[in-house]
Amino acid sequence: MTTNQISAGAPIIEAVALRKNYGRHEVLKGLDLSLPRGEVVALIGPSGSGKSTFIRCLNHMEVPTEGTIRFRQRKVGNTFRDKGDEIGFGTLRRHVGMVFQHFNLFPHKTVLQNVIEGPLVVLKQPKKQAQELALDLLAQVGLAAKRDAYPNHLSGGQKQRVAIARALAMQPEVLLLDEVTSALDPELVGEVLAVIRGLAEKGMTMAIVTHEMAFAADVSSRVLFLDQGVIAASGTPQDMIRNPENERLKGFVSRFHG
Repeated sequence: MTTNQISAGAPIIEAVALRKNYGRHEVLKGLDLSLPRGEVVALIGPSGSGKSTFIRCLNHMEVPTEGTIRFRQRKVGNTFRDKGDEIGFGTLRRHVGMVFQHFNLFPHKTVLQNVIEGPLVVLKQPKKQAQELALDLLAQVGLAAKRDAYPNHLSGGQKQRVAIARALAMQPEVLLLDEVTSALDPELVGEVLAVIRGLAEKGMTMAIVTHEMAFAADVSSRVLFLDQGVIAASGTPQDMIRNPENERLKGFVSRFHG
């Protein structure tokens, strides 16, 4: 199914009744999510509530115990390659990018080499084409001058911006961001959030796990509050962060004010 065949307003990616167990410990307890094109959803909640597990299940970095993931209205199977009517998680990851908390850059490769690796190996792009796109993306995240630097010569904020450029080099339809500022020194957080805000303004479809409440309120169109493996509340940033009524949510959000 091509992008043009997707009906207006239909979700690009969705989760239905998603559950995830680790042995007897149930981390996700039947979560649903529908993410239409251009929407930015922020996932907030206390540590251990299942946010990171949920977002990793969305591109099969974690395999759900039960439930269904659909991409472009096709079910995602448990094989790497497409099989019958199901798409493989290899196809899913080609279109659903992921940016991690701890960068995961290749230390032995330069910034430019890190960004072009996916397009060269996975997309089989010509090297010149991959480099041109990579340089454009590095310019967008303010790191064109660091193209020949190695990761150990970069600050944490610079590493995370390279990681975002690397994910964007795969030209994803959806970008998942898992606590991308939590490993950064406070003075470096703003530069990464500015890049993400710019992506939102350009219409990138995103699901963002974050503890940055002001940022979540500013950049998202919808906020989900996860607590003990369920979506305990959901709504607009105004209802969820600026003026919450759910008592559990109110107590959580109040810790980030003042």
